[in-house]
Amino acid sequence: MNEESPAIPAPAEERHASWLELFFDLVAVAGVAQIAHLLHGEPGAADVGLYVLLFLAFWTAWICFTLYGNVAGEGTHTRTVLAAMFGMAVMAAAVPGVHAGEDGQARALALAYIVVRGLASGVWRNRREILVDWPAAQTSVGVIPWVVSLWAHEPARYWLWALGIALDLYVTFTVSARDIIENRRAHDRREEPRSRRRETVLPVSFATPDADHLGERLGLFVIIVLGEGVAQVIEAASDAPWNRRLYGLAAAAFFLLVALWSLSFRHGYAGVPHLTARSLPARAALPLHCFVSGCLAALAAGLGAAAEHLDTLPDSTRWLLCSSLAGYFLLTGVAALRQPADGRRRLLSVVLPCATAPLLIAGFGGGLGTVAVVWLLVAVTLWPTFYEGRRARRPGPDPRPEA
Repeated sequence: MNEESPAIPAPAEERHASWLELFFDLVAVAGVAQIAHLLHGEPGAADVGLYVLLFLAFWTAWICFTLYGNVAGEGTHTRTVLAAMFGMAVMAAAVPGVHAGEDGQARALALAYIVVRGLASGVWRNRREILVDWPAAQTSVGVIPWVVSLWAHEPARYWLWALGIALDLYVTFTVSARDIIENRRAHDRREEPRSRRRETVLPVSFATPDADHLGERLGLFVIIVLGEGVAQVIEAASDAPWNRRLYGLAAAAFFLLVALWSLSFRHGYAGVPHLTARSLPARAALPLHCFVSGCLAALAAGLGAAAEHLDTLPDSTRWLLCSSLAGYFLLTGVAALRQPADGRRRLLSVVLPCATAPLLIAGFGGGLGTVAVVWLLVAVTLWPTFYEGRRARRPGPDPRPEA
């Protein structure tokens, strides 16, 4: 008697970034490059402040649609994503004009940001899902200051933009899923005709991101930022005389970016060292990814500026290079502390030394040459790999009982 064997369920196919998502991420290349150019030359405090503000705005617009594509999957509306891409391209193109104080470009950037955030809020409203991990994507309170800024001038315009970003972060860390549901129900009751208005519970579901797919998209963003560092050095080197100093700087910059790549991907998750897929809630992991990416983009801009000053770095450029690397390591300490086994050891032995050493180089390295400064940063970045390797080679305790 032949019996049919029970069907074995096929393993779920591993999901990767779609062609549309990769096309969307190409906009990140243009945006990061334009924003990094704000730190060229000898950047001052105002340049750094504008860089931080625009990077946060650009990353916020990008993550809203990254999460939408992650949750929607095959149901992603292509036209909506393409419209958001166009809006982000307008934002990127307007960055130089904003830096130059042009009101027209500043209004264009603000309007494009408003449109992109409006599109993001609309797709979630239509899906009737609650994105618990990033509620700012579904709310519009952070967009209101950007709307007001259309009639403002600098510097008030920039303060309004900063207020909008701060409100988004406030919503992300304080608003709960229950608050979003109640607001959604109240909105639907207001929109419903009076004759049909009733107190029934409206169906709503919770959106849970695919951790592996999200990690891939976040990692792609960090790869784009590291690639921008290579592009910055290549662009500056193409206009500089090819001599020993340029060769030394090119080698040092390459080793520095490779060491950062190794820390971010071989010893981390989503481009953040010491982070794992579930060691931090997404509400904390996503801002951490944003800030780490911002430090790497600033470092990339500093490397490009270093290729323009092969003899000695200006003080502002040296501080930009060193403080961005220090910030990178300091932020990764948040992820290191989430490691239950040896988080404190890594913080004391790896994170704090690597965050302190660049600041010492920035403060006391005024007499050092450009190439020497970058090679010192390479040594700092290689320390975590050397330390972990040496610790792994240590012999453990002898399991044999004593005689």
